[in-house]
Amino acid sequence: MSLYTENTSGLVKRRTEATMAAAANSKRQAQSDDDDNNSDCEKNMESDKDMRLTLLEEILLLGLKDREGYTSFWNDCISSGLRGCILVELALRGRIQLEKQQARRKSLLVRKIRSKNDAPTGDVILDEALNHIRRSGAEEGVQGWIDLLSGETWNPLKLHFQLRNVRERIAKNLVEKGVLSTGKQNFLLFDLTTHPVCDDTVKTRLIKRIQEAVLSKWPNDISKMDRRTLALIYLAHASDVLENAFQPLSDEDYDVAMRRVRHLLEIDVEDQSTHSNNNELMWAVVSAYLK
Repeated sequence: MSLYTENTSGLVKRRTEATMAAAANSKRQAQSDDDDNNSDCEKNMESDKDMRLTLLEEILLLGLKDREGYTSFWNDCISSGLRGCILVELALRGRIQLEKQQARRKSLLVRKIRSKNDAPTGDVILDEALNHIRRSGAEEGVQGWIDLLSGETWNPLKLHFQLRNVRERIAKNLVEKGVLSTGKQNFLLFDLTTHPVCDDTVKTRLIKRIQEAVLSKWPNDISKMDRRTLALIYLAHASDVLENAFQPLSDEDYDVAMRRVRHLLEIDVEDQSTHSNNNELMWAVVSAYLK
């Protein structure tokens, strides 16, 4: 009886020690996994922080002259292009969408824009446009809303849909993010508030992303291209600032880049919008600028 008791207690002791050792190993492994996860989260947060620019901010940044801090006076496309950016940004964030297809299929530009999610985006310009779309009750498609947000309407009852001082407000957002600074320049008859680039790395990274998209990372199937980058290329072309991203390229790379951009401009937009992983409203905006 005594021998059995001793053997039993020894067995229990060995089992207890083994359990404690296993628990300790499990705890160390869990702590190691937590450290790895925290490290990955920190890396993702840093990456997100680096790219925390809206399409509007990226387009304006591409169009700004680095030292002068203003866009070209000859560029009469960027205003309309920025309104398209607003619609695409809201669509990519799941706030708006095109009306559902009926029995008879409609083209992208005929379908009306509908509010999908009323949650604020945290961006003043985007939220203002979202409120216009949500509360207006206006039966407008993509081209109609681009015109309304630009103030290009003959209907005085719809002038309140116009977004004012968009470029200046976007520039102030970039100033708050430390990308731009604020200054003034005298043009004889008036003083112009300017926003020179103060963080070259952000714009350099943006330009590199566009260049890589049409050169080293160019896919054979554009449906595999990142949606935001693809939208950025189309909107930069519509805003007449895409050329700024290709100026540093060699002649050979420039020819390749422009050939691939032309390929993007010649694709069947209606067909692309039918792919399951594509955003219909984004392609509707593209169609409005390519028509």
